[in-house]
Amino acid sequence: MAASSGCMFNFNVGVLGHVDSGKTSLSKALSTVASTASFDKNPQSKERGITLDLGFSSFSVDLPDHLTGEIGSSGRTQIQYTLVDCPGHASLIKTIIGGAQIIDLMMLVVDVTKGMQTQTAECLVIGEIACQKMIVVLNKLDLLPADKREAMVEKMKKKMLKTFEATKFANCPMVAVAAKPGGPEAPDTEALGLNDLIDTIKANTYVPQRSQTGPFIFSVDHCFSIRGQGTVMTGTALMGSTALNDTIEIPSMKITKKVKSIQMFKRPVDHISQGDRAGVCVTQFDPKLLERGLVCSPGALPTISAAIVAVEQISYYKGAINSKAKFHITTGHDTVMGRVSFFSLYSDTVAAAGETPDSISKCFDFSGEYVYQDELKNIKVMKKAIGAESDAGPLPVQQFALVEYEKPVTCPKNSLVIGSKLDTDIHTNMCRIAFHGRLLEGIVDDSEMQTVLPKLKVYKVKVREGQVERCQDEYSVIGKNLFKKETNIQAFVNLKVTLSSGERGHIEGGFGQSGKVKIRIPDGLQPSTFQRYSGTKKKGKGKQVSEDSTNEVEADQQPIKIFLTFKRFIYDPEKKMKQT
Repeated sequence: MAASSGCMFNFNVGVLGHVDSGKTSLSKALSTVASTASFDKNPQSKERGITLDLGFSSFSVDLPDHLTGEIGSSGRTQIQYTLVDCPGHASLIKTIIGGAQIIDLMMLVVDVTKGMQTQTAECLVIGEIACQKMIVVLNKLDLLPADKREAMVEKMKKKMLKTFEATKFANCPMVAVAAKPGGPEAPDTEALGLNDLIDTIKANTYVPQRSQTGPFIFSVDHCFSIRGQGTVMTGTALMGSTALNDTIEIPSMKITKKVKSIQMFKRPVDHISQGDRAGVCVTQFDPKLLERGLVCSPGALPTISAAIVAVEQISYYKGAINSKAKFHITTGHDTVMGRVSFFSLYSDTVAAAGETPDSISKCFDFSGEYVYQDELKNIKVMKKAIGAESDAGPLPVQQFALVEYEKPVTCPKNSLVIGSKLDTDIHTNMCRIAFHGRLLEGIVDDSEMQTVLPKLKVYKVKVREGQVERCQDEYSVIGKNLFKKETNIQAFVNLKVTLSSGERGHIEGGFGQSGKVKIRIPDGLQPSTFQRYSGTKKKGKGKQVSEDSTNEVEADQQPIKIFLTFKRFIYDPEKKMKQT
């Protein structure tokens, strides 16, 4: 008879770090149960001696005292720690990103003899994006001289704490261990420091925000068949719950299957919910069709070709993040190339709409107006640089990106989105993760894109500059150089303009055929402006004197300029202009 999953609380611990820091050895040393996707299941992993894919294993302990009230009241007496062993090699960063999205706590494994390395820093960046808590594991303790071990560990801890000061993991716990004394090829010997590490993990365990409500979404990382049973999809429940005989959908193939059986690390259960690691068995499905991806309640997950994402820049990324540029966009387990265009919301717009920064980050408001950006801004750095008061003008409250994927991706709303430059040389000492955010609005296909984009009020501020040629009367001037000869001036009629001498007016229409315009000044021109540009020139001998004197005056004075400032909405098919 199938057991309920309610007797054990599951907590997912990600094991991240630089290649050869000993992550897989640590996972093996801690684990009592291995899944089918554990400890370098990929044959190439064994051949190359490095982890190439996510590995999953687990160990269980009695419920920590600080959780007995919160979890123990539901009848649970044990906690199961699922270890997600992520590859450390730089070329596999997208696999690490995929694994980071399902973990509750990160263990950052550091070779105590080397300290922070390039991929260690990238793992730290991923941890900051995806996790709330981190434990640093200083591995390979056995390689330090026994008589200097304690002092060297303390020195490394101080160095690491200094590194983490500016991150969300300041003052995080650190534990020194030797997961596999003597190295991978050495005979089995007892690991050092594991009891301290397990105690530290227990002390930092918390109850993640989870819910059985909403559609079931399950992140599959391994798929295989069992003769006489069916096809097993192993993975982690990201949302909702499912039970025996429920119908689930494989959205990338648009097929549905019934749940025949469920196991959690070789124990039969009758249901699973958000946060659980399990194997779900279905029948009549070829496992080769789905090595990694998402399954869900029928109709719960759209496959999208574009998205609107609330984004933030990664401070460690030093390259340019320009609109219209292409990045590797990771959404869920999918990493595809995508073109990004950035825009932002400012505080005056937020106040007018009655929005708050929290509400902005959860849903997208199509009624708002947004400013187009040529590049993504690092708001945190800008705030520090300019202080509380700024001469550089207001900073955005929230930045967004329109992401256009080169291949469709299947993902839920509010998915974590990470933009990277994974084609950067892995030997360069630089962070390749550029920005991160949350998916607010998915766009399914080109036809929906044509419907959604015109609703997206993203504008550029345009400024046209011309000059006053002459005054027609005390309430109107003729302007030149504001438009080209071929410009449709009728589209600009009634738009407001400002003269550099201070007068305000509006465009009445074109004047002649050369792009000149007639501008009406309702309050009248200043006497000095009118006198300067309305002088009449006498005929005959006096004409030359009048022109010379006029030229002398104009040589001493700058021409009066005409400024036309307006918003042009870039996704509006009619390219309408708006002024405030």
